[in-house]
Amino acid sequence: MLTLLVTYTAKAGQRDAFLQAVLQSGLPERIRQEDGCLRYDYFLSAERPDEILLAEQWASPEQQEIHLRQPHMARLQQLKTTYIAETAVQRL
Repeated sequence: MLTLLVTYTAKAGQRDAFLQAVLQSGLPERIRQEDGCLRYDYFLSAERPDEILLAEQWASPEQQEIHLRQPHMARLQQLKTTYIAETAVQRL
């Protein structure tokens, strides 16, 4: 199993716009349906208004690698380019 904690720092004032765009695109639902996806959830920081935590859990590292190559991940990358200033990934 592979668990990732992805911390996004949104561009100033863009956190809610990013989350709205992600939800409207249907990406979370599509990703949750991928083979091996056990968890894919966003959380907001109560103290840091531009921070978003994404908790991902995959049945195997190989399935997570396949996930990264899915066509819909290009849309997520576009959204990140528009709204996100920094991304940090922690593997557990």
